[in-house]
Amino acid sequence: MLVAAAVCPCPPLLVPEVATGAAPELDAVRAACADAVGLLAAARPDRLYVVGPATSGADGVFPAGTTGSFAGFGVDLSVRLGDGPAGDRTLPAPLAVGAWLLVRARWSGAPVEGLGVGEETPAEDCAATGRELAASAERVALLVMGDGSACRTVKAPGYLDERAAGFDAEAVRALGGADAPALLALDTGLARELKVSGRAPWQVLAGAAEGAGLDGRLLHEDDPYGVEYVVAAWS
Repeated sequence: MLVAAAVCPCPPLLVPEVATGAAPELDAVRAACADAVGLLAAARPDRLYVVGPATSGADGVFPAGTTGSFAGFGVDLSVRLGDGPAGDRTLPAPLAVGAWLLVRARWSGAPVEGLGVGEETPAEDCAATGRELAASAERVALLVMGDGSACRTVKAPGYLDERAAGFDAEAVRALGGADAPALLALDTGLARELKVSGRAPWQVLAGAAEGAGLDGRLLHEDDPYGVEYVVAAWS
């Protein structure tokens, strides 16, 4: 059963070594992510899953011990997801950021496993995956990685799209209020057009939370660089 979840954005810029000169302006979101991960530890889960968006070929399960690297962002920095043998796969960037958050928090509360969710995965399949995760142990926690729209300003990666503000407002409301049905109702096609990386992982969370009776709390919301970042905690 799902007992807690932390929702965090997944830009590699969260890692100070990657951000370099941009580090100070992301301090608030880093602090909120640390608080959210701390709440996961307080829930004393039996198992923690780090769930994030993944492109084709980078989806699926990543066992404990899988490593990730930020070398592609110009930094000689590697991370490991929990304890275990390294294996043959490499964490996709969103899961590597999640692993970095856990390393930063000195996570030792429960075994960890990663799950990359294909960005085109239908909502009903995401929800079914979430139910499977929630049923995998008596006390399950999720660290859910993903960004909102990347179309909030003319300098955003997806340029300005006037639909972004409304989409993000509904997603923020649902994430902050632990509203699983509202998350499952997010428009998959619109999310794709607005370059929302968090849609599929958020809908995995929605499926996992069914019947859990969790409350939500919004810890942070901002759109630096024209990309919506949301941090929330469910418990």
